[in-house]
Amino acid sequence: MSLPHLSLILGGAASGKSAFAESLVMQNTHPDPLYIATAQVFDDEMADKVANHRKMRGTGWTTVEEPLDLAPVLAKVKPSQPALLDCATLWLTNVILGEHDVDQHSAALLAALSECKGPIVVVSNEVGQGIVPDNALSRKFRNAQGRLNQQLGAQADLVVAVMAGLPLTLKGELL
Repeated sequence: MSLPHLSLILGGAASGKSAFAESLVMQNTHPDPLYIATAQVFDDEMADKVANHRKMRGTGWTTVEEPLDLAPVLAKVKPSQPALLDCATLWLTNVILGEHDVDQHSAALLAALSECKGPIVVVSNEVGQGIVPDNALSRKFRNAQGRLNQQLGAQADLVVAVMAGLPLTLKGELL
């Protein structure tokens, strides 16, 4: 299977989006897929989540853990090497909580994705379908995530929403 240059996989928490994205990458015949992890582990719950993700995807991946500066990692992707960025939501959380400029970092990410030599699959949460958050930081995050997802969706060749583990293609074609 040949992946498009940029694929975006959206879904809610625990919707099956990461498993679906991993299956897309693993359908590619390249022997060394790259997994770019943006999570930071600050507590036992997140440590368990990261361990479960590692176990779920199994062996055969080269993993790079990078919570913020994704451009250098994306620049090293080889032309035929598929990469999975999991996830844009945790990356954006790192940007906001680090009090970095969201627009500047988002533009840099979009440019790095555009310049990436290999096919890349980006996982991101759809956070705008719930209630309006009750505090300013949460509303800032929700709005920034919505803007980032729109920008990623506009740039992507393939956009798939995953709900209840079921993929729904929004843009492009699953081959």
